[in-house]
Amino acid sequence: MLDHVILLALGLVILVIGADLMVRGASRLAVSMGISPLVVGLTVVAFGTSAPELAVSVGATLSGSPDLAIGNVVGSNIANILLILGISALITPLVVAEQIIRQEIPIMIGASLLLVVMALDGGISRFEGGVLFALVVAYTVFLIRQSRSASKAAEDEFASEIPTSNWDRHWSVQLALIVVGLGLLVLGADWLVDSAVALAKAFGVSDLVIGLTIVAVGTSMPEVATSVVAALRGQRDIAVGNVVGSNVFNIFAVIGATGLVSSAGIPVPEAARNFDLWVMLAVAFACLPILMTGREIARWEGGVFLGYYAAYTAWLVLSAQQHTVLPAFSGVMLGYVMPLTVITLIVSVVRHNGHTSRD
Repeated sequence: MLDHVILLALGLVILVIGADLMVRGASRLAVSMGISPLVVGLTVVAFGTSAPELAVSVGATLSGSPDLAIGNVVGSNIANILLILGISALITPLVVAEQIIRQEIPIMIGASLLLVVMALDGGISRFEGGVLFALVVAYTVFLIRQSRSASKAAEDEFASEIPTSNWDRHWSVQLALIVVGLGLLVLGADWLVDSAVALAKAFGVSDLVIGLTIVAVGTSMPEVATSVVAALRGQRDIAVGNVVGSNVFNIFAVIGATGLVSSAGIPVPEAARNFDLWVMLAVAFACLPILMTGREIARWEGGVFLGYYAAYTAWLVLSAQQHTVLPAFSGVMLGYVMPLTVITLIVSVVRHNGHTSRD
């Protein structure tokens, strides 16, 4: 037991170091190549930090634990928004680029909706996995071409935001930083997940719950570390773009690749179809009204995100144990907390539209 705790702590340390190296290398490489940090966050950083999800999901499916694979992706997407954006916004309010609001959030919502529709029949077939994987290729090519068409403007706009230094000016050093950072992220996540799963299984927790909670948070730790470091460095486009891009990558690439390697596809548990997939979709939709009010995620909104993630995790634990307090807990969430949050968001949007019309 002590060995697993030590391994978990070492994994967290390695994740932080890897995230710092990746953010620095990706930021400098963005200016060198004339690609905005937003696109780097949506592609290189997001895809790289999602590598643990890919490795865990494919490995889980091949080893006969498909519930862990689907739970990992769904749980990671929920954690990416509620946990990561919540923590990042508490550190510093996240000013969100117009492209994220107009283009990337709708794409993330569309990807989430597509996954829900595909899963309604009880599984993701190999053909559906191929469709999802083809979509991530098309999405990446589209983003790069879109950014390159405005490369000069991107360089002028973002060059002043990147920390200047001499030792990492060359593109080869920047690539090396990204590669080393990615390697440390994957290693740290691997140690973290292995130790966390071993601890969870010691308490008799199911594969789906492990995937939705411990493995989801563990494989999302690269995103947590990267987004937090990016927020501290002032690279807010990378902080937000990393989360949105990671969610799209998790659905298109991770589920797509996992479906392709499994001859029988990926079975989706009934519990996930009835609840967790819909939570993932609702969380994706929740980004729109928040980002519409001033194009930023304020600290109080980050606090709301974190509160909902804590409530979601508590619900999973209580449900797994069939605890007697579960009905009362669900009643409070559905009858009071969620309606109050919806009303608050509606009032914020109305006030924002009122200020905009007067201006």
